[in-house]
Amino acid sequence: MQCPTCRAPDTRVVDSRLGKDGDAIRRRRHCDRCGHRFTTYERVELTLPIVVKKDGRRQPFDRGRIVSGLTRACEKRPVSTDTIEALATRIERQALERGDSEITSREIGEAVMGALHDLDAVAYVRFASVYREFRDVHEFMRELEDLIASRGGGARPAKTAKPAKAGGRAGAAPAGPRSRA
Repeated sequence: MQCPTCRAPDTRVVDSRLGKDGDAIRRRRHCDRCGHRFTTYERVELTLPIVVKKDGRRQPFDRGRIVSGLTRACEKRPVSTDTIEALATRIERQALERGDSEITSREIGEAVMGALHDLDAVAYVRFASVYREFRDVHEFMRELEDLIASRGGGARPAKTAKPAKAGGRAGAAPAGPRSRA
């Protein structure tokens, strides 16, 4: 293995161990020329199906696109990157286990939506709003109502407005109607 720092052609393996999920071998390497230490991973190369897009185009399966979509949907949500990686791995494995040479982008999108539905309602709605390409607010509302119903929540009563406090400071006179100048 070539050293990424000095490009020396030979490096030696210092430590090898099984990766987190058991699907890779993690190797710590050392370059004798410059002393740099680095990590490499050895994985089985799998033949992933070709993705058939809505318009009929075909492109290679790209796990990175799944991770990107999940990451964007889960932005500012309490979802760890490890969870996102695990979901992407699960979706990728489902595609592999089918054994088909092709898979539609719709099937991948539905798998992502299913994973997000179980994980985080806000991330699910974010992804669904882009993936389903809602034509109007009514379609969006139907999706929200289905989500609420599936999570065991019925229609929620409308919040009642709290009475506004008069004035902003203690002891201040209530504000009267304002005239427009």
